[in-house]
Amino acid sequence: ILGFLRQGADGGNIMNMFMISVSLAVAAIPEGLPAVVTIVLALGMKRMVSRNAIVKRLLAVETLGSVSVICSDKTGTLTQNEMTVRFVWSGGRMFKVTGTGYEPEGEFTDLQDKPVDVSRFRSLAMTLTGGALCNDAELVYGSDGVSITGDPTEGAIITAAAKAGLSKNDLNDIFPRFTELPFDSERKMMTTFHKGSLYPISYTKGAPDIVISRCAHIDLDGQILPFTDELRQRAIELNSMMASQALRVLAVAYREHKQVPSDSSSYAIENDMILLGLIAMSDPPRPEAAEAVKKCRTAGIRPVMITGDHKDTAIAVAEELDLMRGGDGVLTGADVSRLSDEELRRAVKTTAVYARVSPEDKVRIVSALKANGEITAMTGDGVNDAMALKHADIGVSMGITGTDVAKSTADMVLTDDNFASIVSAVEEGRIIYANIRKFVSFLLSCNIGEILIVFFAILFNLPIPLTAIQLLWLNLVTDSFPALALGNERAERDIMRSPPRSKNSQIIDLRMAISICFQAVVLAATVLCGYVFARNNGAQRGLTGDALVSYSQTIAFALLICCELLRSFSCRSERTPLLRMG
Repeated sequence: ILGFLRQGADGGNIMNMFMISVSLAVAAIPEGLPAVVTIVLALGMKRMVSRNAIVKRLLAVETLGSVSVICSDKTGTLTQNEMTVRFVWSGGRMFKVTGTGYEPEGEFTDLQDKPVDVSRFRSLAMTLTGGALCNDAELVYGSDGVSITGDPTEGAIITAAAKAGLSKNDLNDIFPRFTELPFDSERKMMTTFHKGSLYPISYTKGAPDIVISRCAHIDLDGQILPFTDELRQRAIELNSMMASQALRVLAVAYREHKQVPSDSSSYAIENDMILLGLIAMSDPPRPEAAEAVKKCRTAGIRPVMITGDHKDTAIAVAEELDLMRGGDGVLTGADVSRLSDEELRRAVKTTAVYARVSPEDKVRIVSALKANGEITAMTGDGVNDAMALKHADIGVSMGITGTDVAKSTADMVLTDDNFASIVSAVEEGRIIYANIRKFVSFLLSCNIGEILIVFFAILFNLPIPLTAIQLLWLNLVTDSFPALALGNERAERDIMRSPPRSKNSQIIDLRMAISICFQAVVLAATVLCGYVFARNNGAQRGLTGDALVSYSQTIAFALLICCELLRSFSCRSERTPLLRMG
């Protein structure tokens, strides 16, 4: 319209203006942007693999950068998941267990470190027998030492039994298993049925507070006594004492049956049991987890522990990792169930540890965090965790211990089950988002500059400085490769010292918009000055007509390429001056 009004309405001019309009449309649209964004996100996914995080959705790479709360499991993620039995309470006595790892080299001692003969203490032998039989792990003896297949907690129990001379394979031959009630996160118990000498016997192991509540008797070194309130309180206090020392505690109980129960429900089988004892094991925190938690706090990300373990155990580990500080609260699964949605929304703002939670509780916790405007990453490894993983902004599954269902539902899979890998992935997400801003700023400032060049040339009645094919070249070749380079720019030093961006923040904010407009004007002014200079210089050298147009367009084209390449350097950082970047 401007060209039509400025230069008249003859037919050739209308066609010329139409071609220029097409060129401007080409200049206005950053054709390389979709390709550059896709390539940068894909390269980001590749870099995350080297940091032990496999991202399954391309867009999740960018979302990771805005995570404000990380809800992490304890066992194996914040801790090493290398369990070793340290204490066994049985028959009213406390026993210590020496040795580390899964090598069955060690012994049982009393609290004065004097060795004890396990065969002399019936309850202790029964506790270890029950723990080994109600167990799906196996010790594997190889050339490079002993390892386990199965759950590390169960592996620690059969290792302790082996230290007492009780082989799981031999016990299975004596008391063959014929059925079971598998562990689930609702009951927090596992029960197996075995053929006894006279009657079928069931062994149960699980969360002490739940198992203790289901027991009616206690085995005090061969004496089967009613489980009085005093004895029950003693067992509960011991459980709390050991849990407060960051020990994971399991209770072992058994029950004889006249015949195999026809009712296979938990209520019918896992009741009226005889408590054998408590097994306490340590799982040291990962050395890198404390540093990762510190990095989270510096980055404005709130780390939260969600575990099925006892409250005291969770608190002890959280305090050791500095994940829990003064003013932070603790909620159990029972607390979460009692709270209304509105009450839970308020509670999650200050809660750092959730203990004894069920998969349903995880979903409610995620919903409450999201309702508060948080961008949430949630870890999980079980089949029942799938709903929570799907509900979170970023679902994170464990690659080693995670089930196929959890892995298929999650957005990200950790190949090392390590909390530090989540933080590394968040850092990578921030880098990618910052780089997206850099090349968007670069591409748009260049495109707007191209529009302004043509616009002001028409306004000042100058021949068009750039042809349609030159504009296409600039957009697809000159702009795309520097944009790709900006997409692979290294992290800025303070990338993990700034808070997560808002959920509603725009890629092009006011500051960037002002920068784009300023750079575009400078770009256009520089190229137009060069174009005018080239026309005057060409005319002085005797060039006229098409020769003068080609000469001046070539100068403008080359000058614009140089200006855009220089502009790409100034886009490398939004905060650090160019001369300080190196």
